[in-house]
Amino acid sequence: MPIDADNRQNWLQDGLSSLEAAHLLEIHGPNLTADFSQPLFSRIFSKLWSPVPWMLELAVILEFFLERYLEGFIILVLLLFNAILGFFEETQAQKTLAALQSKLAVNASVFRDHSWSIVSASILVPGDIVRITMGSVVPADIVLLEGQLLLDVSLLTGESVPKEVGTGESGYSGSLVRRGEALAKVMSTGVHTRFGKTIQLVKTAYVESTEQKAILQVVRNLTFVNGAIFFFVMGADHSIPVTEVLPLLLTILLASIPVALPATFTLAASFGARLLAGKGALLTRLSSLEEAATMDILCADKTGTLTKNELKLIAVVPFGKASGDDVLKMAAMASNDGGQDPVDLAICNEAARLNIHMDRSRLTQFVPFDPQTKTAKAIWTDESGEVISIEKGAVRAILNECAFSEDALIKAEKWQSEGFRVLAVSMEKLGLSSVEGLVVLTDPARDDSSKLIQELSLLGIRTVLVTGDAPKTALHLAREVGISGELYPRQTISENDSPGSYGVFAGVLPEDKFNLVKVFQKAGHIVGMCGDGANDAPALSQSQMGISVLTATDVAKSAAGIVLTRPGLEGIVETVLEGRRIFQRIQTYTLNSIVKKVVTVLFLAIGLLVTHHAVLTPLLMVIILLTGDFLTMSLSTDNVEGSKRPNVWNVQGLTITGGILSFIFLTFSTTILFLGVKAFHLSLGSIRSLAFLTLVIGNQATIYAIRERGPSGNSLPGRWLILSSVVDVLIALVLAHFGVLMKPLSNQIVFVVFLGAFLYMIILYRLKIVIFNRFLMQ
Repeated sequence: MPIDADNRQNWLQDGLSSLEAAHLLEIHGPNLTADFSQPLFSRIFSKLWSPVPWMLELAVILEFFLERYLEGFIILVLLLFNAILGFFEETQAQKTLAALQSKLAVNASVFRDHSWSIVSASILVPGDIVRITMGSVVPADIVLLEGQLLLDVSLLTGESVPKEVGTGESGYSGSLVRRGEALAKVMSTGVHTRFGKTIQLVKTAYVESTEQKAILQVVRNLTFVNGAIFFFVMGADHSIPVTEVLPLLLTILLASIPVALPATFTLAASFGARLLAGKGALLTRLSSLEEAATMDILCADKTGTLTKNELKLIAVVPFGKASGDDVLKMAAMASNDGGQDPVDLAICNEAARLNIHMDRSRLTQFVPFDPQTKTAKAIWTDESGEVISIEKGAVRAILNECAFSEDALIKAEKWQSEGFRVLAVSMEKLGLSSVEGLVVLTDPARDDSSKLIQELSLLGIRTVLVTGDAPKTALHLAREVGISGELYPRQTISENDSPGSYGVFAGVLPEDKFNLVKVFQKAGHIVGMCGDGANDAPALSQSQMGISVLTATDVAKSAAGIVLTRPGLEGIVETVLEGRRIFQRIQTYTLNSIVKKVVTVLFLAIGLLVTHHAVLTPLLMVIILLTGDFLTMSLSTDNVEGSKRPNVWNVQGLTITGGILSFIFLTFSTTILFLGVKAFHLSLGSIRSLAFLTLVIGNQATIYAIRERGPSGNSLPGRWLILSSVVDVLIALVLAHFGVLMKPLSNQIVFVVFLGAFLYMIILYRLKIVIFNRFLMQ
């Protein structure tokens, strides 16, 4: 059957999981394995219509209207550079996501046309009869017709203990078969499965980036302020010739545009992403790194995330004359050492670790775990020829078949109340049955889980546990790894609930995890989600910072913005720290942009009122864009220290702080302008050269004074920042001194500008800490 791009899109619109879609693409040809994005030209073109570029487009139109073709061409190149940079960086993340999605493939053995055949799980239909075997993945929601299965549903529900399923009972798509074989009838496929409904939630997940909101608000504020200044000047001085109005409007428009602001956000995140890749954290969404700086709550899944998702025997409780080794040996004798039952594996592994051996040639009969009796049985012949029967299983099931032991029940219930799984072991010999002991198992926490919780707490991030596992088990793990807060009293969570200070959410379904993230976001929190299974995918998509661990399913990895590529959870803290460093870099760039843009427009207005002419031409403004905005992008690689608490995009504080700093910068630049007009009696052309040099040198002084929130000198400037500053100053100095594209300036005037800039930087350095602490710092 030929498959075209429309069919491919229909699969996605029908809600097929990434697992199913990837397998369909694999079957129907490699020509469809590319990512599902828009055509190349459309994706680049869409970048041209974000808030900043449309202002540049207006500037290009005005330049060509005024027949300033060189300036118009330069701005057009800047516009395309901005779009291509953003496109390129986002494409790298999309390629990574596509590579992750393409690795899964699920097949099914189905009975059709009077014979068995292997087909893609994605083309099953309700009513099909399928054979489910050990080690396979359940391909659809099913009902067993005959046989029994031990299903690992941890990746779907978060439950660490496998589920026994017998004839007439249901199994869910995506479950892993640990033991058994069965014939089953397909009941639901695609979006109608429990797995599919979970993936449907991923499609509805949406959260607006705080970075996007910050850019929009900064551009809005700059446009409003600079527009107000322009109209004030027009109303204050009616003597301005009409021929000066359009060039002035164009110059103010160019001065108002933070042209490289979006590209700087992308470049800073890309720089951080490359650093994190070497530390075991792979970014699939660049915006996740900026969100890491502002995250104040982390929702952590239990099974496979904070725990190892492997049962481990942690205690043996013997009764009577039996020793601990005796009980463990009997438990191992009633276990299958070659299967995939995690309980049997945990017991046999512990016996092997303690060098407890048994002669399995004496085994005469083995009955695997039966969900009806809740026991497993092994019949052995000992060295004397006596036949012994050993059973292990649920405590009450074993006690009901032996002489009831109150002591055994009390001890078992004590362990169970603390969240552990407890099995009883009995032995029958010479017609007498007795309880020999208990074995206690748990899904242990990762070695670094406690360290992660502690480090995040020191960074001001609260961690909550969100799991589908039982409440007692969840509470035990929470206390073990250091998660504070009580157990949430309900297992269902709606968007209207209030989680308050609760720290443990147990027995929850995928939609509850999804709703919990939305509830926290509604309360104003920036939420991270860490998980490994398909049941975590909706919450991973909805959170601002979705994190999947190394062992996660491809569905979880595709939904997450950050994929840990090394064992353990260390990459989470590294991502937060790098995110906070990036936040400071882009905050400095944003603050510098506000100051520079506001000062430039006010400076133009004052110059216009003083000289009745624009003191900067559109060409000089374009050069400032080139030498200032784009060279200043090197701030995205500066050496800085991140904050100790979660960051917040305080655009109002940025605007107020920028306004105060602008006044200081404006005082310096206006003083230089008045010196040029009144003291040195410069011509209009020389005044324009002086204005150009003053803004360029003053901008560099501003950068070095405000690059750190505290006293400067805590960290040396980055090498790329120093290099860009040298290039910027040299360009301005050469153009002004030799009169390239402008009138030349004398050495005396150039010295005055540099001396004034140095004094301005010292004053700003002294005042900045008070200003930052009052208006900018949280």
